[in-house]
Parts: sequence; C-alpha cells; structure tokens
Amino acid sequence: MRPPGAATRKLYAGLKPPTLILVTDIHEDHFDPAVIKIVKGPFTVVVGPEVVSSKLAGAGSLSNGHLKTVDGVLIEAVPMYNLSIEKGETEPFHTKGRGNGYIVTLGGKRFYFAGDTSCTPEIKALKNIDVAFLPMNLPFTMSAADAAQCALAFKPKVVYPYHYIGPEMTTGPTAFEKALAGSGIDVRRRDWYVGVPPMLPPAGNR
Repeated sequence: MRPPGAATRKLYAGLKPPTLILVTDIHEDHFDPAVIKIVKGPFTVVVGPEVVSSKLAGAGSLSNGHLKTVDGVLIEAVPMYNLSIEKGETEPFHTKGRGNGYIVTLGGKRFYFAGDTSCTPEIKALKNIDVAFLPMNLPFTMSAADAAQCALAFKPKVVYPYHYIGPEMTTGPTAFEKALAGSGIDVRRRDWYVGVPPMLPPAGNR
C-alpha cells in the first residue's frame, strides 16, 4: 500500500471526527500524522503500538496481548509480524512486537483487523471472530493461499480480503474466494483500490 498523498488527504477533509483511531504500525502507509490531524476532533482517542505513540503527542500506547477500553469499546492488541526474513534483508519486514493487529468488540460483535502480518500462530488461535480483514501482499503479508488457510484456521463468520496491492491485486481476491468456497465463511469483496495499478510499494512503504 502507499502513503496518502496530498490529493488523497483531501478526501478526509470534512468527515465527522471519529471517536477512536487505531494505528497498526510505523510504516507511512499505516501511520500518517497529517491524515490524523485532518480527521481527529477534540475528543478523538488515538491508540497505536509504542513505536507510533512515541511519535504522536497524545496518542495512547497498547502492546501486543494487552487490552484497552475506549468509550465502551474493547480493543485487544494482536501480534502482527512476518514469519520469515526475505532474501537480502537483515530482519523481517514486520518484526514481532513492533506492530499491532486489533480485535475490536463493538455492539456485541468481534472485528479483527490484521494489519500487515503473516499467518501467525496467534492469528490461528483466535476465537469467536465475527468479521475479519486479512491482508494479501507478498512478500510483506500473505499470499491468497496463505490468507485462505489462515481464515480456515480461526473461522471468522465474515472475511474481507484487503491490502492486496502488488502481485495479488489482479488474481488474489478471486483465488481467496475460491479457496474458501464451501467453508461456511462468508467472503466479501470490495473495490478497495479502484484505479490503482498493480505494483509493489517502495521499500519504505511496506
């Protein structure tokens, strides 16, 4: 994914300020202080991992495995990381303990937002997820096949594939949907990236 440019940031202007903003990681396609400044209001709570909260005044910090309740909404931080080191790199693109996926309990439903991650043991062990958002973008997250196997492991009722800019953009969502056919998991697709060419993000935007 890419960081928002000036034109994209304008899309956020005029939106009603949110109660809560969750940031998954320090990479600029996930953490854009300019967008946060545009959308936040005087009562907006911003929560992220320490690597984010240390760079944004007033943001709350939440570590892997910890819980926080904001305005009656329960937030659980799930480890978000890659399982392997790619050739030519000295560490995984997303190191364990740095970023957060989140389970948000709202209206009696549990929503899981994976962030940028491989299919980790922590994700496979999730329970009672009503709606999940799973990424597909090799080598930074999962392949469509990995994402499907991950969904089959923790069995959310509904799953949305997302973050598939890159090799998975043209075929990934369809392959993901086919792999889960007959599983009882409701796969829902959206046109997240209309007009965006299939390409890998620059090294700094993983």
